[in-house]
Amino acid sequence: MRHDKEKKLLQGLLLPGLILFLTSFFACSAYAQTPNGAIPEAPQPQNLPQLHDPSADPVTVRSTPKRILEDQAAIWTSPARLNDGNAVGPALLVLATAGLITTDHDVMSKHFLDTSLNNHAITASNGLLGGFVAAPVIIYGVGHIHQDDHATETGILGGEAMVDSLAVDEVLKLVSLRERPQLDGARGKFFQTSVGTNSSFPSTHCMVAWSSAAVIASEYNGPLTKLAAYGLATGVSVTRVVGRQHFPSDVLVGSAVGWMIGRYVEHHHRRAD
Repeated sequence: MRHDKEKKLLQGLLLPGLILFLTSFFACSAYAQTPNGAIPEAPQPQNLPQLHDPSADPVTVRSTPKRILEDQAAIWTSPARLNDGNAVGPALLVLATAGLITTDHDVMSKHFLDTSLNNHAITASNGLLGGFVAAPVIIYGVGHIHQDDHATETGILGGEAMVDSLAVDEVLKLVSLRERPQLDGARGKFFQTSVGTNSSFPSTHCMVAWSSAAVIASEYNGPLTKLAAYGLATGVSVTRVVGRQHFPSDVLVGSAVGWMIGRYVEHHHRRAD
């Protein structure tokens, strides 16, 4: 009985903290899109290139590890930059995530049952994810062949965003330890050590797909490109739920954080226009 009370207390403290971290990065990454790339009321790191700064290091494959370390530092310290001026976005995402968590069980147990459609949805989500992973590589290759700096930059930043997303995703999975919908009647309990590294929260597929889509849609911001990139990313999100691989809240957080990371990477590091 005492162990159960301690676990409930731990859940009550860690889960809100986890959501707060995710949403604080949403706020800070949104404000990072100002012309000089700085977050209001927060000092700009001296070693972080400014948006369109001609003196900044060029975006190359060799310089990618350094930028990824800078990205991770900015991501994990983002809660310290949350303030009254950028709290609306976090509040909305907290409410949306909390609301979905309370309805996850009913949604999965009543509307997304085990059928032959599940396997088709899983196949579709894997195929779409493969496309998002391949797209930056292809864009980089085409740019390299044609000496197109814009294309090579897009490919490099797309890959960088996906690596950043995977790093964040793995940490969040180790913290949340949520059961998959196939277990325990789709109750989706958090902090279950038995799930190991196979935590459901958040969705890795969504995180990677939306980070790649955000970079591509931002670098090539025409309406058709945005429609294609975000439309296919939405397809990944939907098929992960239909395939009973994730709960709606897993998909919401994975998609939102992936998009945030993609936008952050693109806005902080792009140089070519």
